[in-house]
Amino acid sequence: MKVKAVSKYLPTTSRKAKLVVDLIRGKNLDEAINILKFTPRAASRLVEKVLRSAIANAKQNGEIKDVDKLYISEISANQGPTLKRFQPRARGRAFRIRKRTSHISIVLEERL
Repeated sequence: MKVKAVSKYLPTTSRKAKLVVDLIRGKNLDEAINILKFTPRAASRLVEKVLRSAIANAKQNGEIKDVDKLYISEISANQGPTLKRFQPRARGRAFRIRKRTSHISIVLEERL
């Protein structure tokens, strides 16, 4: 049985989130949480939050009896919308600031 969790509009770039996502793809849940806990990147906290949401979904739905058998079968960090802001610069010019966002989705499955 598959369990899914999605978090959208996270305030980090998808490029930075993909570096963290690649570390835990295909891992067991305990191992993935330990990797995320000790990874010194801001995106690791966001990915850990989505992973804990997927675990809670698995427990709440009741279709999965043993949560310890779950592993991360699919995980992705896609690009979200970009907020465009302007910062004043010298001599009346404006400098564009792009605040990028990302969408993270996790699918958990039982290991057979």
